[in-house]
Amino acid sequence: MKTTQAHYINGIWKDTSLDTTIKPQLVLAFGDTPLVGDEAIFNHLKTKFPNADIVSASTSGEILGNELFDETVVVTAIEFEKTTIKAVDTNFLDHENSFEVGKYLMNTLLADDLTSVLVFSDGGLINGSELVSGLNEDKPANVFVTGGLAGDAARFKQTFVGLNETAFTGKIVAIGFYGSNITIGHSSYGGWDEFGRERVVTSSDKNVLYELDNENALDLYKEYLGPYVDELPGSALLFPLSIKIGDDNVNLVRTILSIDESDKSMTFAGNLPIGSKVRLMKANFDKLIHASTNAATESLNDNKSPDLAILISCVGRKLVLQERTVEEVEAARNIFGEATTITGFYSYGEISPFNPNTKCELHNQTMTITTFNESV
Repeated sequence: MKTTQAHYINGIWKDTSLDTTIKPQLVLAFGDTPLVGDEAIFNHLKTKFPNADIVSASTSGEILGNELFDETVVVTAIEFEKTTIKAVDTNFLDHENSFEVGKYLMNTLLADDLTSVLVFSDGGLINGSELVSGLNEDKPANVFVTGGLAGDAARFKQTFVGLNETAFTGKIVAIGFYGSNITIGHSSYGGWDEFGRERVVTSSDKNVLYELDNENALDLYKEYLGPYVDELPGSALLFPLSIKIGDDNVNLVRTILSIDESDKSMTFAGNLPIGSKVRLMKANFDKLIHASTNAATESLNDNKSPDLAILISCVGRKLVLQERTVEEVEAARNIFGEATTITGFYSYGEISPFNPNTKCELHNQTMTITTFNESV
């Protein structure tokens, strides 16, 4: 595997590790919403990499090496020497629901030698939980899925994704990796502290929560916020929910996207089924940063530094960590070493299994890492 990177910053293209001999099959462009939606940006990439699939996604911050940027575009071009890829896309509006989107993408990519799937999805129109359920529906047990939902800084207005065209809203892209020469690692860690007693979801509709323990959920939530209640809905990013579904002992994290005072409801980035158990969470700065170390360590293949690492972290973590946000990027770099090419972005949701050979899950407020090694 060979990689080369470029960076569009302050209106200028900077080649950070340009290799003019590379012949990439895949180009990843992560950037600010207006920039990845700019036709001139896409045309530049198409001219530079005419034979590659160009996948772009809007962000809430861009990761390049051990640095973090805003309002830029980070580009990583990848040449696989013995691995085949296939990139497909679809529009949310062309399907009945988010579940059908995921099912369509997986079935389009399925083949006997499919190893894994990398997904970049619209982060506003899509229900992330339903998308992941659709991806899991017909997925073979030995194929795993990672990726994330596009971001839009802290604006939460619209997100863009694109495949071989200028990125725009409502798009979902999936990339399949084929063959036995590619080894892909993954891991996802949060680092948040739970507090308060456990409560049961007694009224909800997919990702809209109405009642906990037969009491109004929004009123209960406000009781915990104290002085932060006047800063809703923005302050909700500082206090996500931990959710345990069914008999599964694995806890997922759910971010609050919006509240509705008229019906006292709360809309989350993922589903909260009736009967699931939840607890409130709060930030522990050191644990949040250490979670990146854990994710990087667990994503290693045979303790070998990866050729490429894609870091997808949640916008909520960035808003909490603020000036310390770069520390979680540096923590991953410290594990991987200088030889690993690192890219990524801050998202509205992360996709990854908890363990190998398990179904993928939608995560919020985590650092999720996918690593790539290619044997030649």
